[in-house]
Amino acid sequence: MTQKAYMIGTGIGNLAAGIYLIRDGGWRGDQITMFGLNKHGANDGDTVAAYEDEYGITPLGNSQGYLAEGGRMLNEETYENLWDLLREVPSLDNPGQSVTDDILDFDHAHPTHDVARLMDKFNGIRNKGDRQDYNHMQFNNHDRYLLSKLMLLPESKEQELNDVSIKQWFKTSQHIFQTNFWYMWQTTFAFKKESSAMELRRYMNRMILEFSRINTLAGVTRTPYNQYESIILPMRKYLTDRGVQFVNNRKITAFQFKDTPLRDDIIVTGLEYEEVDNDNQKGSVSIEENDLVFDTNGAITDSTSIGDLDTPIKENMEYAPSAQLWKQATEHFYDLGHPDKFFNDRSQSEWMSFTITTSDHYLLNQVTRITQQQPGNALNTWIDSNNLISIVVHHQPHFKAQKENETVFWGYAMYPRRQGDYVKKPFIEMTGREMLQELLGHLAEVDSSKDNIRQHTDKIMASIINVIPVYMPYASALFNRRAVGDRPAVVPKHSKNLAFIGQFAEMPFDMVFTEQYSFRCAQRAVYHFLGIPASELTPLHHYEKDPKVMARATKTMFR
Repeated sequence: MTQKAYMIGTGIGNLAAGIYLIRDGGWRGDQITMFGLNKHGANDGDTVAAYEDEYGITPLGNSQGYLAEGGRMLNEETYENLWDLLREVPSLDNPGQSVTDDILDFDHAHPTHDVARLMDKFNGIRNKGDRQDYNHMQFNNHDRYLLSKLMLLPESKEQELNDVSIKQWFKTSQHIFQTNFWYMWQTTFAFKKESSAMELRRYMNRMILEFSRINTLAGVTRTPYNQYESIILPMRKYLTDRGVQFVNNRKITAFQFKDTPLRDDIIVTGLEYEEVDNDNQKGSVSIEENDLVFDTNGAITDSTSIGDLDTPIKENMEYAPSAQLWKQATEHFYDLGHPDKFFNDRSQSEWMSFTITTSDHYLLNQVTRITQQQPGNALNTWIDSNNLISIVVHHQPHFKAQKENETVFWGYAMYPRRQGDYVKKPFIEMTGREMLQELLGHLAEVDSSKDNIRQHTDKIMASIINVIPVYMPYASALFNRRAVGDRPAVVPKHSKNLAFIGQFAEMPFDMVFTEQYSFRCAQRAVYHFLGIPASELTPLHHYEKDPKVMARATKTMFR
């Protein structure tokens, strides 16, 4: 009987697993079926109208413009699996090239160099050449000691960080949370004080190459367009062209497991489902014992709520559907982790984004003037904003369908429950228009021109096509405080045909919130089931062992 694979979720991890099966396992595409509720995964973006068609999105009063729930920054040096696998995937834009070629060619032609990473209303751009200059990390010696101690903790002793927050780790040196380092690190990677010290340790090792250049984001690799169009769509076409079946709007609600004598062998025998666009009609899929099941056991964009220019979001209180399925599996087996650690405390994980679409480039040009940098370089954070607001201005166009006169960029607020500085209500209660007004207030504060941007509010507002607020209750859930064992292994012990793929599966060394982590999960799972030796996994760099990299990092720590 022909072996088959069933993918639950069509995010980037399962797409990668499908490609690994075909490229390295010699599988035919028609052996693979993918069940998905959201074809975008966690990668930006699409038209607002396209998102309205997605499962769980309430129809909006204004469906014009574009939506980027969030953005992922790639890295050329440490995304080893991503670059290797995307060399297999043909470009949709340049015949004869791969997706890897597309991205790296674009990035090399448009290198990132942020000159306004941190903003505050007292100093404007922090580039005055003194201690406020964000080239300085602003550590004191106790900060340095605790950060070094964290980084140098051996992986074998990672359990010493069980359920320890970053705030707890630095409890004797709260000064670090007022440093340029923390403002940049927090808003580049979406950490909070409440986040896991265990994950910070991994980041400090895996991304130590970026420590010495985080102030300019020179290590950030950008895609030509948004990542949905630049990465996800080419991967889906590669799979579709080879016969992979995509089943949309089928929600997998439960695993059926074989009842074995000792009840510890994990053997999936069936998948129960609901057809969400067909009156939730129920059914099941039979799984043979030699078939494979790859489950995305948690998605950071689950239970998302969306508003529009004049409509605030209405919070979706649903427990993450992908994690609910994981939770159902833990009711059968005791060593599959603890999903509630990640999906039952929104205060650790929630934040909001907002996408602005304009009918001309006036606002874009004002932002460029104030921040002193061109689109494609900018991640600007207002460190004294109550909600900790940042904006990301991409190279334009960010969407292929974007008109020549249109601008699209997005921003995010790390603390959506806090009241705005200029619009006196919690950020989560604001309409898109009010979020833009809040942003314009912060831009005006750092605009030193006599012709201040606040004098042109009417002109800016007249150019707005839409501003889409997006509330993501689990956006940083992968950083929630955790202990060893809270995440299941990619292939759990005694599992015969079930693997977990993505940001909530456990792997050594590597760091979550990256496409690299999902690609790596996919490769580990596929190689395990196909009997390909672990020695043939894509090699990873260990820059934390490179003397030159560590020397630069040490110099930066004392800068």
